[in-house]
Amino acid sequence: MRNTKQIIKIALLTSTLSLFLLSGRAQVIQEVQNSFNLYKQSALLEKIFVHTDKNTYLPGEILWFKVYCVDGNDHKPLNLSKVVYVDVLDNNQNAIVQAKVLMKNGIGNGSLYIPVSVSSGNYKFRAYTNWMKNFSPDFYFEKQVTLINPLKSPETIVAAATPSYDIQFFPEGGNLVGGIKSKVAFKAVGQNGKGVSMYGVIVDQHNDTVAGFKSLKFGMGSFEFTPAPNSTYRAVIKIDDNTPFTKNLPEINSQGYVMALEDNGTGQLDVTVKSTDNSAGNIYLFVHTRQTIKAAETAIITNGTAHFVINKNTLAEGISHITVFNNTKQPVCERLYFKRPAQQLFIDAGADQQQYDSRKKVNVSILAKDQSGKPLNADLSMSVYRIDSLQAIDGGDIFSYLWLSSDLKGTIESPGYYFKAADAETDEALDNLMLTQGWRRFQWGQVLENKPAEFSFLPEYTGHVITAKIVSIESGAPAKNVITYLGIPGKRVQLYTSQSDSSGHLLYETKDFYGPNELVAQTNQLIDSVYRIDVLSPFSEQFAKNSMPRFEFNAGMAKALQEHSLGIQVLNIYSGNMLKRYYDPLADSSAFYGKPFKTYKLDDYTRFTTMEEDLREYVSEDNIVNTKGKFHIKVLNDRGFLDSDPLVLVDGIPVFNINKIFTIDPLKVRKLEVVPFRYFYGPSEEEGIFSFTTYKGDLGGVELDPHAVVIDYEGLQLRREFYSPVYDTQVQAASRMPDFRNVLYWSPSVLSQGKATISFYTSDQPGKYIGVVQGIAPKGDAGVQYFTFEVK
Repeated sequence: MRNTKQIIKIALLTSTLSLFLLSGRAQVIQEVQNSFNLYKQSALLEKIFVHTDKNTYLPGEILWFKVYCVDGNDHKPLNLSKVVYVDVLDNNQNAIVQAKVLMKNGIGNGSLYIPVSVSSGNYKFRAYTNWMKNFSPDFYFEKQVTLINPLKSPETIVAAATPSYDIQFFPEGGNLVGGIKSKVAFKAVGQNGKGVSMYGVIVDQHNDTVAGFKSLKFGMGSFEFTPAPNSTYRAVIKIDDNTPFTKNLPEINSQGYVMALEDNGTGQLDVTVKSTDNSAGNIYLFVHTRQTIKAAETAIITNGTAHFVINKNTLAEGISHITVFNNTKQPVCERLYFKRPAQQLFIDAGADQQQYDSRKKVNVSILAKDQSGKPLNADLSMSVYRIDSLQAIDGGDIFSYLWLSSDLKGTIESPGYYFKAADAETDEALDNLMLTQGWRRFQWGQVLENKPAEFSFLPEYTGHVITAKIVSIESGAPAKNVITYLGIPGKRVQLYTSQSDSSGHLLYETKDFYGPNELVAQTNQLIDSVYRIDVLSPFSEQFAKNSMPRFEFNAGMAKALQEHSLGIQVLNIYSGNMLKRYYDPLADSSAFYGKPFKTYKLDDYTRFTTMEEDLREYVSEDNIVNTKGKFHIKVLNDRGFLDSDPLVLVDGIPVFNINKIFTIDPLKVRKLEVVPFRYFYGPSEEEGIFSFTTYKGDLGGVELDPHAVVIDYEGLQLRREFYSPVYDTQVQAASRMPDFRNVLYWSPSVLSQGKATISFYTSDQPGKYIGVVQGIAPKGDAGVQYFTFEVK
């Protein structure tokens, strides 16, 4: 009886202890999930893909592009940011051309004129939003474009005695631990940015060989070995006929964790975690795909090993991030796994003939459909360009970018390869790619802090936001709570106000701000005259570490370069004006105060010789007062006079010294708009508004306050029209005007309601042409199609 009671007590204690341990493990998993979800709520991810018309340009050419901005989680077009920033950078991170482009409903388009001063080379074309500046620049959109200047001698390339290669080794899970067998992936990249074939052996500090390796696809591969404690290892590498060289492997840790993932072929992934720490206890596995939790499990390390099984059906398509945490919630291993997506948007596109003469009409039929063949709504862009030894096929496409390249650091060589039908070779290449890449959209340390993420850059939800900083002229210290004004002089009133925060930062939310302009930033100098305003650049000053490969010109490109150069010169000489046509942005011409109470058009009155007389005689909403040589305008409405001078604007620029208004020649002023009521505009409170507009929009000779900051500033880019001549008639086709276009067609807005037919004409340039049609459907499905034809 006593033994039975003891057995029952032991069983109860064991059960209680098990429940306690299970409860503790479940609590840790729940804490990680809660921290992750809290971070996710504030850390919305944007992805950007840019379709350019081609990828090789000469000075004087126009680079055309379309921007697709999508939600990083589901790839649906995202209507958050209204501005996308575009840079073309050299390898020193110097911008040769930049632009701010308007986006609506996640879609935007623009163009860049390649300057004649550019040097030949490979450049980085990148695009990002203001919101994306809160995250790593590794996840901005980037692609390589080649710019070739035939008027500049190429830089002399000094051949290195030994070719330079970038060789990297990546232990699976992140660490090599003494005494634990590990898989190590590697990647070899040449100076041209492409993977190179290599082979070699791994030797220890005694020069004993412990493993061999050989690259497979794109210079990547993997091998397995068991590092000994307190040992060092290096790889002896052979590439082509070059002299063998060595590269050290990562350091061997005396303690730690090693992860191994294997597809068991039954629809499951086996994850094994090993550790040399006998007191490791509980470990936790956390899996998410594009910030959506897919699995969260716990296990106990027994005899140095723990096992997890992941059902592949629970994983979403694309890249999943698998992280292992120790019993103190510290991430100790990580691994990427890719699940091929099923394509949902299919595009059929083809020309009505395979061969054309010059100046003949080409009809291209386009059909967007789903898997069943049903026509599908899609927003598409299309480019048709000539391919030759200078201009190869641009292999970057929206489907492979959104699903693969956008979630990985660096440049992915031939991403489309990984979307071919699955076989052993592509599966192994894909696994090697996952092993040699890291996904670092956020740091787990930030996630586990259990508080919403803090961001320095706001999304530009309504339009371009101009940023500035105000400081004391004497000390340079930030000035807080100062009301400032930023105006754009011109016939259209564009004035914005902002009050500085504790760090002196200023934000001006602009509206319909297009093209090159001057900005005038100032405080009310009658109140605040000891400050300086610095307008900041909106372009990102963060740069990814990867650089573009060196451009090498070879003799086989000479003929194509000559043809391209001649064609561009002819196009600019004979059709230059056609390349400078822009669409009307249809900007709202009304001022920030809307419809004024009254408008005085001075042409309707007999003008006096001074502005004082005009205001006294014709404007009924004011009373002009001159006290000891200082003019004041007392604003009158049906309730009486307002307390002080109104906000007085000349061509949208505040003029706080009222005496300056009375020096304006009335013959230069076209109209006066009056708001005779107290007006609240952002942080400012104004005792009415008097807004003068001159005929020329040049301030009518009013001198700005010397403390005002005047700078040149480019607003949103005006949309340029693509020039494509028409040869409908025999007379047009027989024109002696030369036509050497190598880009026959570009349209950022092939809005397919399932079907579309696009028509354009061939040029006088014979050769092979390729058409690229790509885009996205409302549900986030992306697709691309290529077609070719020849011009004789």
